[in-house]
Amino acid sequence: MHERKAQASHGATDAGQPLDQPHPDEVAASMRGGFQPTSPFPHTYESPSPQPDGRRDMASAPVAGNRATGRWQHRLEDGRVQCDLCPRGCKLRDGQRGFCFVRSNHNGVIVLDTYGRSSGFALDPVEKKPLNHWHPGTAILSFGTAGCNSGCRFCQNWDISRSRIWDTYAVEAQPDDIVRAAQGCGAPSVAFTYNDSVVFAEYAIDTAHACRDHGIGTVAVTAGYMSACARPEFYRYMDAANIDLKGFTEDFYWHDTGTHLTDVLATIDYAVNAADTWVELTTLLIPGHNDDDKTLHAECAWLREHCGRDVPLHFSAFHPDYHMLDVPPTPKERLLHARRIALQEGLRYVYTGNVSDRDGGTTFCPSCGARLIERDWYDITGYRLTADGTCPDCGAIVPGVWDKHPGTFGGMHLPVDIRRYTAQ
Repeated sequence: MHERKAQASHGATDAGQPLDQPHPDEVAASMRGGFQPTSPFPHTYESPSPQPDGRRDMASAPVAGNRATGRWQHRLEDGRVQCDLCPRGCKLRDGQRGFCFVRSNHNGVIVLDTYGRSSGFALDPVEKKPLNHWHPGTAILSFGTAGCNSGCRFCQNWDISRSRIWDTYAVEAQPDDIVRAAQGCGAPSVAFTYNDSVVFAEYAIDTAHACRDHGIGTVAVTAGYMSACARPEFYRYMDAANIDLKGFTEDFYWHDTGTHLTDVLATIDYAVNAADTWVELTTLLIPGHNDDDKTLHAECAWLREHCGRDVPLHFSAFHPDYHMLDVPPTPKERLLHARRIALQEGLRYVYTGNVSDRDGGTTFCPSCGARLIERDWYDITGYRLTADGTCPDCGAIVPGVWDKHPGTFGGMHLPVDIRRYTAQ
């Protein structure tokens, strides 16, 4: 890993970045009052009218080369255009980029510059997203793009999320190409991951449209920093999602991610309770930052009260990276302790990640305690769940999306050359 020197942040809410200059290495945690997001969205916003089947008219969101018109934006009285995709509400003049760096104002219209440009494709186990209650053991075709709308000091994929060179870094693929790749690789689903799928929402939505037409599932991996006006369309076509709940205090969210807890909780609430999407949650435990007992109890109590006891929660181990190289890795015992707290708070499905922990990887029956799905890292070593998702011993229902038999993909990570499947 290469340590990078932190630079002062230049939040793009009120003044975007010129297109002809490199964007600074955004570290929103260093702002400490320097940049304030705009208020939530009281205005109306421009959005294409849906067709009878719920789809958006693609003519209203044209793709020019590798750019797509942003679906959530409105013009301000001073001539700037405000991006309404996320709570930052970046207000951009012609030739400026937003905080995420991949949305910019071109001739008075905000466009997604990375449409059709990926950081690479690979086959992963679905458990790596992580999803433990959605088609266990199957392969999932995974890809992301450059850019991110968070400024996490601890980003584990910073080389992708903070990339400023997508023209040379990216692999080109349109939604139909991705469908062909999934079919050709035998992957029953596609994941929008590696960076935050929110920042390439139009690309993800159009790919999800194409996947659904061919019976291919879609998974969004996201930090959930999304505006209320964008959530319905985004989640309408996502079959499953893993949302990062990075901590449970506003101080941690603002100073260590440059975002706000309230907006993320609103997204989780919407995805779990208002969308037809299977949702699992992940908290990366960072020693001394978000792992104290009081915070963990508060997080788990909120999840129990607002999302119910059955939403799976994953506690993952942190490793030093990006601008948190001085923080030690998460001790295994701390993960086990967090899992015990979640179970004490009444959550039924709590898992540990990035460590070897047989119990923390096992799906237990919530009624009789039987071991139903046993895992060794990403490998399924035992499977007793019935095809309809019930315990064979007591008949208790285990919420999730299950198959008659689990997949056998295991823990492999296989790069995929998307050029084999792109239209000539």
